[in-house]
Order: sequence, then C-alpha cells, then structure tokens
Amino acid sequence: MPNFDLARLLGTELPLIQAPMAGVQGSALAIAVSQAGALGSLPCAMLAPDAIQREVAAIRTGTWRPFNLNFFCHTPPEPDEAHEARWRERLAPYYAEFGIDPAGIAAGPGRQPFSAALCDLIEPLRPPVLSFHFGLPAPELVARIKRWGGRILASATTVEEGRWLQARGADAVIAQGLEAGGHRGHFLSDDLSRQSGLFALLPQLVAALDVPVIAAGGIADAAGVAAAMALGAAGVQVGTAYMLCAEAATSALHRAALQSEAARHTALTRLFTGRPARGIVNRAMRELGAMSPDAPAFPLATSAIAPLRAKAEAQGSGDFTPLWSGQNAAGCRPMPARELTRALAAGFGPR
Repeated sequence: MPNFDLARLLGTELPLIQAPMAGVQGSALAIAVSQAGALGSLPCAMLAPDAIQREVAAIRTGTWRPFNLNFFCHTPPEPDEAHEARWRERLAPYYAEFGIDPAGIAAGPGRQPFSAALCDLIEPLRPPVLSFHFGLPAPELVARIKRWGGRILASATTVEEGRWLQARGADAVIAQGLEAGGHRGHFLSDDLSRQSGLFALLPQLVAALDVPVIAAGGIADAAGVAAAMALGAAGVQVGTAYMLCAEAATSALHRAALQSEAARHTALTRLFTGRPARGIVNRAMRELGAMSPDAPAFPLATSAIAPLRAKAEAQGSGDFTPLWSGQNAAGCRPMPARELTRALAAGFGPR
C-alpha cells in the first residue's frame, strides 16, 4: 500500500481534517482546528454568498494556516406538487398539534449545489482546499480550481465512487463509512445495501486508488485514528467528536442529546432533507418512519418540516430536529478544539 503524505498535500502539520458540519459550526471551529495544525473546514452549502465571504474573511483574520471550504454537488430536483402535497398531508396532524397554518409555509430548497456563480465568488478568495459531497462539480469548474492551486477532496461511499472521483480530478478521496453522521455522500447509486462500514470500505479504496484515501466515520479518539492508519489511510476526517467543543455552534438542545443515552441510537433518515443522513433517533423518525418515501427529494423536504422544528425547539424539544451524529459519540466531550485535535493526533504516532 502506498504511503502518502497527506499533510504535505494539504499544507498542514497533521493529516487530520475537521469534517464540515452545516448548522453546528461556523468559522470559529475551522480557525481553532487549523491553528492546532489540522485542516479546519467551513460548510458552505447553506450559506448565502455574502455569508461565505464574511466567514472566509474571518478565517483569514483568525489563522494563516490552510482551511477547507465544503460544497454539495447534487442535481436539484424538479418540484413535484403532488409529492409536496402528500408530504404536507402526512405532517398535518403535527401542524394541528403545534397550531401551525400550513398555508403559510413556503416551499423551496434549503441547499444550493456548487455552480459557476459560486466558483466566480470564491475564486478571488483562493481557498487552499475545497471538498465536495455528492460527487464533483462540472469538469470546467474542477479545472478552474486546479488553476488557482486549490486542492480537491471528495467523499466516496463505494469503490466505484472512489474510482469515479479519482478519474475526474480529486486530489484525495474521503472514504465515508456507514457510521458517519450527517448526509451520506453517495452519488452513483441510491441503493443503501451497497454502503459499507468504514473498516470494510477503507482498505478496498486504498487498494483500488492511486490518490490518498482519508478515513471518515466513527473515529472519535486516538485509538480510532491509529486503527484507520493501520488499514492504509493517509489521514482521517473527524466530525461528531468536535460538536461539543466550545468553538462549535451546536445548540444547547443538540449538545444535551449528544451527551445523553439517546446518542447510542442513531439511524439514517430522509425526513429532514429528503436524502439519507445519520442522526439521533427522535419522535419524528419513530412516528413518521425514518426513511419515509413521503418526504420529497433532497433538498425539498426541508421547508415543510422546518416550522415543526422551530415550534418544538421553542418548547425545549428536539422531536423534529435533525440531531446529526455518527454512531460513535463516545469521544464527543466538552473541550477546546485545540485540545481535541492534539488528543486525536496522538493516534498518528511519532512523526
């Protein structure tokens, strides 16, 4: 198995990436992780253009070290009025429970894919690393990123996806195991039976690819890091373990869930966005069915369930909140991001 120096590729001290986590972090976490010698990441799929510019400016002010901007590459679906009506009918009893008038809920996507317009926006910012979920952007956009010297990372959930990404310009591939929290990165097939746990997927990708493979999913401590490296990983990406750090923007409600017994039970659900994502099981998932086909395609499911989330959260409840979490929340403890980064780095051994 080839030994890649991922840190050299990324320009970091450590071959460690903080996973981008929309909704629970901003620039503060990315800055802290980058300052600690790893690669801090900023999730951009839910940010407006001016917010991206502000956050990148904050990162540039907070650290001189490399950082990563993360984007989605999904194909927006055509709105389906019949499907949307069916979804709202399914949610009708909950609207009644919370006193919500569904007629006042606007439909619309909650996440935008990477585009030429976004590339125009960020090219002058010259981010050193960009990562992508659900494939890669159009070849001409990949070429533009390469021309300004940007490194490109992308998630693969199967060997076929890893080969596809490598052939289309990814500088490194993130092996996303089934344990990982948040959205599944699959894009060549929606068949979840093709998804594997990290330690089954990782060595297969390492054997199949000629670019560095980064392990992601269920890694929460130095022992997990060491295990991934022993299976040929060039580095690791860690998300859930950072969610209780002081620099994260994780809500009090979400923080409490991550530290409760409920965090032992996570499942994939498409209720909150329309695409499978792993989170802590809550009332919505139990009563509606975590993978209900009634939810519209990604990202159109978000708008109809969002008012229920807002009402429940105002009452201190996470019953309708996407409580994203990986299967291993054991390393998720309140501590500074720098301290966690250095603790994880012990798994790499002497350098």
